[in-house]
Formats: sequence, C-alpha cells, structure tokens
Amino acid sequence: MPSNNFSAKIRKWFRVIHRDLSFIFAGIIIVYAVSGIALNHKRDFNSDYRISRSEIMLKGDFPKQEKVSKEETLALLEQVGEENAYMKHYYFGDQQMKVFLKGGSSLEVDMNTGKALYESVKKRPILSAFNRLHYNPMRWWTWFSDVFAVSLIIITITGLFMNKGNKGIIGRGGIEFIIGILIPVLFLIYLS
Repeated sequence: MPSNNFSAKIRKWFRVIHRDLSFIFAGIIIVYAVSGIALNHKRDFNSDYRISRSEIMLKGDFPKQEKVSKEETLALLEQVGEENAYMKHYYFGDQQMKVFLKGGSSLEVDMNTGKALYESVKKRPILSAFNRLHYNPMRWWTWFSDVFAVSLIIITITGLFMNKGNKGIIGRGGIEFIIGILIPVLFLIYLS
C-alpha cells in the first residue's frame, strides 16, 4: 500500500505543477503559436507588414516640365494622405519622380500624365510584435525563453504521468505519446 500512496502523492504534485506552469505560460504559448503559424506561411503573406499598391491619377497641372520642389511634392502627397511622411524625392527616367515616405511607403509619379503608383507599407501591430519575440530580440528574452522551454518540458513530463492505468502512459496515453514522437521522426526521415 505505501507504493500506491506514494504514486498518488506524485500524481497529485504533477497535477499541481502541470496546472500552475500551464497557467503561468499560457499567454506565451499563444504568442509563440500564433507567430509560429504566421512565420510558417511567410511565402503566402508578410506577417510583419501590410503592403498594398494602388494606381491613382493625381490632380494638378501635368505635364510638369520643371523638377518640382519639396513644397510641390508635399501638395501631391496630400492627395494620398501622406504629406507628413515625406523623406525625400528624386527623378529617374523620362520625367518619373519617386517619393520616399517614412515607414517604407513610396509614391512614383509620371510627371507627364500625373499617373501614380502608391505603395503603402503599414506595420501589423500585433503580429509584428509577436514575430519580434519569436526571433528572440534581446539577451534577457533569451533567458526567459530558456526558462519557458524548460517549463514546457516539465509541463509535458508531468502531463504524461498525471493519469494512471489505461488512460495513462502505460495505456492509451503511451500509444498517443509514441504517435507524437513518430510524427517528427517520419518528417525527418522524409526530409533526409
């Protein structure tokens, strides 16, 4: 009977540890999971920035024979709501002007016709912040991430041994555990 009592106490402590660490790290698990999904689909969309391109006809006196000043460029930027984001502008090709804007946006204008290509680059506030944490931005975050990783190991081990009998590690839980190990092993074999 003492052995049974001992294993019951161990399972009780495993439940407490598992529960408390799960609550402590639940937010971080969600952050890593969401940013992991976003980063897995880097080829499909940019999770850091929302980039859109639109062709527009600017109002004004076109064609413009002379190069425009900063003030005239700001007046053109008002039409796309970016007059406060001006950084610099330059001419290229045959009367083509490109305006660089803060944050990575830009406006290319055909100074003969007023036809423009506006590229808007806006940071995705939540996803870009999650991605930044996923990329491990600073030394203290490295230490916190290590504590988090060790805690995930503890959460997993305690979870494996909380249940006994057919639902535990020697029953259905053990079969599911083996399946969980085989999935990455099969992918590694397939990739090599």
